[in-house]
Amino acid sequence: MWRRRVSILVAPIVLSALMALLWKSPAFVCHPGAGFIVHAAGPVVAPGQPPALAEIPSKQEILDLMRKVNSWQLAHPVMKPGDRNWERGTWYTGVMAGWKATKDRAFFDQALAWGQESDWQVGTEPTGANRLFCVETWAELYFDKHDRAMIDPAIKWLATPDPLTPAGARQWYLDNYNKPHNAVYVDSLYGASALTMLAKATGDRKYLDIMNAFFDDVTAQLLDKEVGLYYRDPRFIGQRTANGKKILWSRGNGWVFAGIARVLEYLPQNDPSRQHYIEIFRKMAAELVKRQGSDGMWRVNLDDPDQFPNPETSGTGFFCFGLAWGVNHGILNRAEYLPAVTNTWNSLSKSVDADGKVLWGQQVDGEPHLVARDSTHEYVTGAFLLAGSEVYKMAH
Repeated sequence: MWRRRVSILVAPIVLSALMALLWKSPAFVCHPGAGFIVHAAGPVVAPGQPPALAEIPSKQEILDLMRKVNSWQLAHPVMKPGDRNWERGTWYTGVMAGWKATKDRAFFDQALAWGQESDWQVGTEPTGANRLFCVETWAELYFDKHDRAMIDPAIKWLATPDPLTPAGARQWYLDNYNKPHNAVYVDSLYGASALTMLAKATGDRKYLDIMNAFFDDVTAQLLDKEVGLYYRDPRFIGQRTANGKKILWSRGNGWVFAGIARVLEYLPQNDPSRQHYIEIFRKMAAELVKRQGSDGMWRVNLDDPDQFPNPETSGTGFFCFGLAWGVNHGILNRAEYLPAVTNTWNSLSKSVDADGKVLWGQQVDGEPHLVARDSTHEYVTGAFLLAGSEVYKMAH
């Protein structure tokens, strides 16, 4: 009898100690009301193994979490006031996606205020394509307000001869951050949808011609046709990790996958280039789900999850958005891809802390690197909101 009493007394103590250790571990993610998940290397990742099908939360639960995440970011800005470059531009593509999906006016008003504050100008970066990230938000606001002042600065900029514009240079989209490297880079393709939006807004096909030439040049140089995924830039073609694997950066492919979905959103159904984008998108989707961890997340190197085994939420958010968008628009088979979407969203939800901060987001980078639990950024929030906007459409 005394042994039984000792066991009863000791068991809670041991359990409490174990939980304390887990709580302090950087591999532990907690979300109120959602239990916990442990992210680790090795068998937990198991790319290519289909995860157990989770359920999609209710629309209200998804909206509540999106509001919470966005509110946290508003209270903890990373970029300076008035900034309109790619980091904030990506966040606001998520803000606008949140409004379009949920019709929560607070999202719309937030984006409108940013546009008014920015006087609807293009970005100020040394790369032409990145200057278009904020234009995506201006154009989507234009479709609601029909105020030409929202898109005229971008139209004027694109028509002004300059090394960073299509009116002044054939390869106006090169990576001028890494001089004298000056090569194509895959992140740039996230800006492509701004051109599709401008074509729709103006009825002028020249913007589609510019976009197709831009997209085709980057794809011709960076798409690995063997696996259907992209290298971040030419430096990584032929490189291998210590494990002998290719270097296929998660967020880099996220820029493309989410970017194609946003291009297809506005590209006319009868456009001759549409099927080309769909084929790339479907091939990427098939390869991405093969590389998804059994915990629903992706690692920073899609071909070598063991290189840096922590989960990463910016690439995962983009993939969740793209997969859900493809299912919602009938481009991806629902039965085949819904399990990946639901498990990804549930894992992303559990990667939000009690205050609304999205954890495990890789910092500004151009290749796979180790990700810390508390790492985040404005574009991480943007990817999360994009994902939430499409999963919201699936929910009841």
